[in-house]
Amino acid sequence: MPHPLKKILKGAAWTGGGIVGAVVLYLAASAALSAVPVGKRSGPEPGAIEAWVLSNGVHTDIVLPVRTAQIDWTQLVPYAHTPAADSSRQYVGFGWGDKGFYLNTPTWAELKPSTAVRAMFWMSTTAMHTTFHHRPQEGPHCVRIYLTPAEYEKLIGFIRHSFEPDAQGRVQHIAGHSYGQYDAFYEARRTYNLFYTCNTWANEGLKVANQKAALWTPFDFGIFWQYK
Repeated sequence: MPHPLKKILKGAAWTGGGIVGAVVLYLAASAALSAVPVGKRSGPEPGAIEAWVLSNGVHTDIVLPVRTAQIDWTQLVPYAHTPAADSSRQYVGFGWGDKGFYLNTPTWAELKPSTAVRAMFWMSTTAMHTTFHHRPQEGPHCVRIYLTPAEYEKLIGFIRHSFEPDAQGRVQHIAGHSYGQYDAFYEARRTYNLFYTCNTWANEGLKVANQKAALWTPFDFGIFWQYK
């Protein structure tokens, strides 16, 4: 084999091995840190606010009552921003994520390599996704939690700060985009990456509200493991 070709193949082997090693290390760290619990699960004390942690099997949302004494979320994300404008839905889910994934990848079959690369390596902007629900039902992908008024105030602040406001301080609705009849998208702060994913955001929200969560997780199972 010609000497230059041997060098190229050797370099390719080292590069490939390095990539595989990095992936293995990332997955191992994800599993280990996802298993470390922080916080505690609150009980249904008098005055507690019910909330839900909801996953579609990949992505985690935090679902909250539309109106409480602390906040009316429709003042921030009105029903009118959704195609159905259905005010009978009295719960609203919040999810944060990569804007390219959200807007250009309605199904995994439509995922483009360029979208994935931009998302993983700090090269894309982000969006908030809000969905109005009827009362969620607990199950394998939905757990109920209880927040004290003080804990809920902390979570409200965390969620509000995740939106990227315009010059007048208003949320920026991304018109013309939704997955169905009851959801809407908005511009968001921060940058999505391998170490801060949609599930990391939800996990951080739980930690801010002093709820049970993983020490760190990029995956939904890291959150739901804590609620088994």
